[in-house]
Amino acid sequence: MKKMLLLLLIVATTIANAQKSEIFTSKSGAIDGYDPVAYFTENKPVKGNPEFMYNWKTANWYFATAQNMAEFKANPEKYAPQYGGYCAYGTSAGHKAPTTPEAFTIVNEKLYLNYNENVMSMWRKDQAALIEKADVNWPKIKAEKE
Repeated sequence: MKKMLLLLLIVATTIANAQKSEIFTSKSGAIDGYDPVAYFTENKPVKGNPEFMYNWKTANWYFATAQNMAEFKANPEKYAPQYGGYCAYGTSAGHKAPTTPEAFTIVNEKLYLNYNENVMSMWRKDQAALIEKADVNWPKIKAEKE
């Protein structure tokens, strides 16, 4: 009986933790399968190649080239989007929201993603203040269920 209860506790804990992803992913992986390094090198979203995949923080990240994958592996914090790839505007409001790869901004060499291009426009109007709010909120919400 004790073994059964322990097993149920382990399973419940595993399920609960699986729902608390720090990285926003879709069926296509982190950033919907787009290359995080390309945002910095090409200033646009570039679809990753399944041949160049790297798992970081329990998410699959895809890259357009082997060089980009190597750059990310060497310094993932430099290239990964802020707030785990969740919407920066949503994070500033205290909640997680999905993002689209086309709605992006690079500020002070950091990548920020937004829910869509309309939200990105609102984000850009006051992004310095919104970054401050999101930076405060992210530690509180990053383990919450999406």
